[in-house]
Amino acid sequence: MIASLVNSRPMWGVWLMMVLGLLNCGIARALTSTEVQALALGDSDARVAAIGKAALGGDPQAAAFLQALLDDAVKTTGDKVFVQKNDQTLDAVTGAPTTLPAGAEDVVNSNRIRGELEAALAGFKLLSTDPVQRAAGIKALRDEPDESRLPLIEKALVAENVPALKADLTLLRAAILIASADPAKRLDAAQSLADSRTPATKTLLVNRLKPGAETDAAVRAKLQFALSKVEASLAWGERLGVVFTGISLGSILLLVALGLAITYGLMGVINMAHGELMMIGAYSAYLVQNVFRAYVPTWFDA
Repeated sequence: MIASLVNSRPMWGVWLMMVLGLLNCGIARALTSTEVQALALGDSDARVAAIGKAALGGDPQAAAFLQALLDDAVKTTGDKVFVQKNDQTLDAVTGAPTTLPAGAEDVVNSNRIRGELEAALAGFKLLSTDPVQRAAGIKALRDEPDESRLPLIEKALVAENVPALKADLTLLRAAILIASADPAKRLDAAQSLADSRTPATKTLLVNRLKPGAETDAAVRAKLQFALSKVEASLAWGERLGVVFTGISLGSILLLVALGLAITYGLMGVINMAHGELMMIGAYSAYLVQNVFRAYVPTWFDA
């Protein structure tokens, strides 16, 4: 009997993985009636709070409902909420097909609510398993930094395992904290921005150093220090770019000159079509670049 249990030990790992899988599946639960009503009904402040809570939870069902709200596909009657999708009416809580009651009204979203919905959906992308979706979410939130997004960004920052995206999230967090009402948070953000090497960081620091934007002397000094470090780093990048551009253009002129010299040296005549052939090569390179950019963008840099 004991030998049988020992030999069956690997099965315990299989059972454990199955149990964990069932628990993970349970995370993607359906929205409750209270949560749906909070998202669709009530005043703007209450709905904004509910949207922020739903975004922080990362529930795929909540993301689908928020997208329906943004698409103006949600209707209500009394305390019942319905979603119209592909000419079909669904119960917003259960997701089951149903009949839309007479007198159902559209859920009206103000500009403020629509902005919150867009930001929340961008926040859902931060928690996606697809790096492309996470990058899109970071870009969307970067356009409208809001301190209320910090808990979601912190959560995504902990889970992020792609170095480039982690750096972008860190910069996004600093860009939000730099406008915080707390001087300590602004000081911490300025310290983080000093390690960045992007033109976007320089623009952010320049705007923050405009007259009247930053009143705290310590924070302003740290911002100035960060700006000097970023500018020094970008200056080296610009110098290297100029050197590379010069070598690139010089090599093209060298090839043209060598072609003319070889043709004249061997044939004793000048090839008047040499420039046309060079232009054909230039257009070919341009078309190949566009094809790579359109169909295989991941290989474009190479």
